[in-house]
Amino acid sequence: MTAPHGSRTVPPTYVDANRLWVDSRLRYEIGLRVEGRILRRLGARGERVVEIGTGRRGLGARVAVERLGATQVTAFDLYPATVGRARIACADLADRVTFRVGDATALPVDDASTDLVVDFHALHHIADWRAAVAEVARVLRPGGQLALTEMTARFVDAPWLRAVSRHPADRFSTEQLLAELRAHGLEVPPGRLRRAAGDRWVQAVATRA
Repeated sequence: MTAPHGSRTVPPTYVDANRLWVDSRLRYEIGLRVEGRILRRLGARGERVVEIGTGRRGLGARVAVERLGATQVTAFDLYPATVGRARIACADLADRVTFRVGDATALPVDDASTDLVVDFHALHHIADWRAAVAEVARVLRPGGQLALTEMTARFVDAPWLRAVSRHPADRFSTEQLLAELRAHGLEVPPGRLRRAAGDRWVQAVATRA
């Protein structure tokens, strides 16, 4: 069956193979060597960092430390097994990174306490992605940044991808994502947005007003 998606329908998922890609070595290397470098070029920087959606390799936490100047990272994921695997994968980062079970829509983090939030393809997996954006804005200090790399609905809703990869129905376009960021006081300055693959892949650094 298909699910409502505004005026459209979402193609059905037959086999959910998300995990095979999300935690693959290839996906990790692309994130570390390509996407992480692009985020740095876009101006992402921060010492006190929160990561949402660690994956089993702790990609965003490692990028934060090795590329973005982080000295203290708290990385959250919903699933205890994922957090445990990420903790092992990033053991060499020692006390610079702490992995915790946590929900991106209700982060156990103080208001205005964070320099940088890192999102490596987590937001499009979160059912209430707008609530996650609101949480990002809440925990960032004024002048703090959100560094994100995301796939948009143009890619997520492709029938071939939906057939093998389960995602929530209400996914965002680049314009919808930017509008939601602005609604929560997060602005993407000129030169800090990169669209690729026909606007299917987007990277941005947004600053908290």
